Amino acid sequence: MSHIAFVSGASGLVGIQLLHQLFKNEAIDWVVTFGRRELALKHQKLVQVKVDFEHLDKVDLEEEVRKQNMGGDKRSLLKGLSETSTSIIAFSALGTTIKKAGSKENFRRIDHDYVLDFARMSLRLGASKFMYVSAIGADAQSAILYNKVKGEVENGLKRMDFNYVGIFQPSILLGERNENRPGEEIGKVVMKFVTFFGLFSKYKPIYDHQVAKAMVQKALNLNLTGNETITSSEMHKMTQ
Repeated sequence: MSHIAFVSGASGLVGIQLLHQLFKNEAIDWVVTFGRRELALKHQKLVQVKVDFEHLDKVDLEEEVRKQNMGGDKRSLLKGLSETSTSIIAFSALGTTIKKAGSKENFRRIDHDYVLDFARMSLRLGASKFMYVSAIGADAQSAILYNKVKGEVENGLKRMDFNYVGIFQPSILLGERNENRPGEEIGKVVMKFVTFFGLFSKYKPIYDHQVAKAMVQKALNLNLTGNETITSSEMHKMTQ
């Protein structure tokens, strides 16, 4: 079976690691990223599609691929996109912070609207599975905006017509970020200390590559259907 991966949020902490996992996995034939700008990255499996996240419903993927198929090297991707036997799996690692977004409204638009619009686009383009990087504590009823938005997205995805939705709830993420987050750095130190003594083990920090690896493992499991929430503790066990 041919496997095509759609990826949103590929430039982020988990997103970059996800690309590496998908590139090296022999079961994945193509990796199609959707972003506002192209990454400074080249790979034989990679096709980058520049999109306006406000208008994902207008994306014509086959036309975008044809534009990049001048040498005929993407012929198998075009064929795969048109065949019902192809397994298309969508991955969303898209997310930001209120500070980076500039306002609560912009944060919601990126973390909520763009993620769900990407899911709808993926369904339209033939995806049967959706893998979403949420967060520990996600709860649509939470008084904390970050947790509330993540919970609302989870609920929205569960209502969509995917064969399988994998919701990954990592604790504090470890890895090399492009921007500094002082509060998060303090949290990492504190949580490493308390989990060392067996306290709050479910909050044990987890590396970006562990989350990415767990996502790919679940994505390629042919026996999974319905909605599943994968906790940070479960991701640790999956990637030991």
